[in-house]
Amino acid sequence: MLTVTELQSGYGEVPVLHGVSLTVERGELVSLVGPNGAGKSTLLRTISGLIRPWGGTVTFMGERIDGREAPDICRLGLVHVPEGRALFPHMTVQENLELGAYLPAARREMNATMELVFERFPILKQRRRQYAGTLSGGEQQMLAIGRGLMAKPKMMMLDEPTLGVAPRLAQEILNELHRLAQDGLTLLVVTQEVVQSLRLAHRAYILENGRVVLTGTGQELLANPQVAAAYLGIQATGP
Repeated sequence: MLTVTELQSGYGEVPVLHGVSLTVERGELVSLVGPNGAGKSTLLRTISGLIRPWGGTVTFMGERIDGREAPDICRLGLVHVPEGRALFPHMTVQENLELGAYLPAARREMNATMELVFERFPILKQRRRQYAGTLSGGEQQMLAIGRGLMAKPKMMMLDEPTLGVAPRLAQEILNELHRLAQDGLTLLVVTQEVVQSLRLAHRAYILENGRVVLTGTGQELLANPQVAAAYLGIQATGP
């Protein structure tokens, strides 16, 4: 579904990505892991059109999208849920969700999609009339994911969906992402929850200094001594 080949980009004259290549197959949950400053957010922003690539190609569903504007990429069904949630705090939960269905095709199915979002995140239904800024961190993240789902995406990229979220809710969010993948939604997820995300991922990429240094299935990377040593003292385990 998504193919990134030798992608290069950065900010101003400062390079961040140095020839990153990865693939995401239809229906997969792929994790992108790496230390702070590795280029994970830059990679997602470049794929989604928020940053212009310096070189390389990005293909989504057989169509080249590198260099295209972010709204055009979103219309193709590739939705980016950014780090920091980017909610409208003085609008209600329901109003934030409605904004996610701004594309004509999504707006036609807005009410039905919203009910599906409420089924996945029941707390949002309870809070539907509440201002987004008054929600807890975990509830805000659920709302950000729900707003992305309102666009009826073919694939969704999520940047740090568990950042600043209590451990119990972080695991709940990751489990829900796994269920979304099981239901057929393709996902590329950046998260600091290394162990949990690798356990749930079909495949994963380790990004360091703007380059992919390791790739494999989630279980393969969990069992890799390099990964075990580098990330939070993880103990290597068998598949």
